[in-house]
Amino acid sequence: MSEVAIRPRLDRADVESLVRAALGADLEFTAHEEFKDGFFNAAHALAIADGRHVVVKVAPDKGLKLLRYEVDLMATEIECFERGIAAGVPMPRLWHADPEGGVIIIDRLAGVPLPKVREEIPADQLLLLRKEIGAASAGYATATGAHFGYPRASGRTMAGTWSAAFQMMIDDVLDDIEEQGTALPRPVAAVRDLVRAEHALLDEVRRPALVHFDLWDGNIFVRREGDRWALEAFIDGERAFYGDPIAELVSLQMVPEEEFPAVVDGFLCRPMTAGEERRLALYRTYIMLILVAECKVRGFDAEQEANQTKWATETLERDLTAFGL
Repeated sequence: MSEVAIRPRLDRADVESLVRAALGADLEFTAHEEFKDGFFNAAHALAIADGRHVVVKVAPDKGLKLLRYEVDLMATEIECFERGIAAGVPMPRLWHADPEGGVIIIDRLAGVPLPKVREEIPADQLLLLRKEIGAASAGYATATGAHFGYPRASGRTMAGTWSAAFQMMIDDVLDDIEEQGTALPRPVAAVRDLVRAEHALLDEVRRPALVHFDLWDGNIFVRREGDRWALEAFIDGERAFYGDPIAELVSLQMVPEEEFPAVVDGFLCRPMTAGEERRLALYRTYIMLILVAECKVRGFDAEQEANQTKWATETLERDLTAFGL
């Protein structure tokens, strides 16, 4: 898999053809750029002669081996875009969406991913930006799903309760890990049982809220406004599901420890309760299991696989120990 990563390989002519088919057969293009830092969808930027700048994302071939949760991810991302934009969350304009064909065309943002400029932002401004990010990301949770779980055509993981949906989500990624033969810091059965034992806590969540679930800094675009940096938009909604709004804080917590309270302040306008902290640890366990499992299907090089596995496993170890496992 390292030679042919899961990301589709397209040239400029392929991408131009997709945009002409979606937005107009007579379009002319003045520039092209491929983004090569992703390991799932292909992503290409095109400058159109009429002044528009767009990004084209194309999903992996449906015949490839994916993790169980990764089926229909383009359809999931489209739903996240449509519902997030409708809820007023800052996201790029959606020009074209083809969930069946696995293609999405969006505006190219004018700003930059937060990691590229983080060192330029003074500490006091960064805390204000974190609060702004927390407040804006809370907009996703105002969208309500028909069921808990992933919004996929098969209905897999959909359920009427959050505990049932989350158990299926956990079971799926643990099945992937067992299938791969990948080692975890605790037995797979013990992790399944841990989540099952928390069903009452999980079922305190009564409304299936939209959760982006991938708001790490690389998916947060910012731009300079006068003498300050401001949030421009969020991207990449393919991990989205309907569940507990607190789950949104998992990826938003992937920042220096001293910056996270500002995120929570913006997101909740209050500190988390003890129950919310415990649920957050369950969702952090889930994303770390995904990060362990995806190493075997993404086509990472050996160093990246080792680094990601080490970080995710150490985080799992810490949280599972705190759960008394």
